Amino acid sequence: MRITTNTFKSFIRKNKDNLFIRRDSKFDGMTDCVRTTQEGFAKVTTEPDFTQKDTYNIQGLWLVRRSGDYFEYYEDEKFYGYEFTNSCGSGIIATPKQSRA
Repeated sequence: MRITTNTFKSFIRKNKDNLFIRRDSKFDGMTDCVRTTQEGFAKVTTEPDFTQKDTYNIQGLWLVRRSGDYFEYYEDEKFYGYEFTNSCGSGIIATPKQSRA
């Protein structure tokens, strides 16, 4: 199954009250490159605003669409969701497995 931006957006919408983000890399303007981060999963505290197409009002998430967003399904013992990768960084948007319907 191909994972698209719409798949990713739908996952955010369906799980908006129980989302977590893990940033694995982010753009660093001081060095003009993407750097690895050592962040663990953190609860997304803002309600996604679907008028903001690049971030959905989620701190740590930035989609670039024109230069390529890549998505993969993610699952571990505690979370399931989607990995995202692009020229601005990478990470995971997930929800705990016990919330899975």
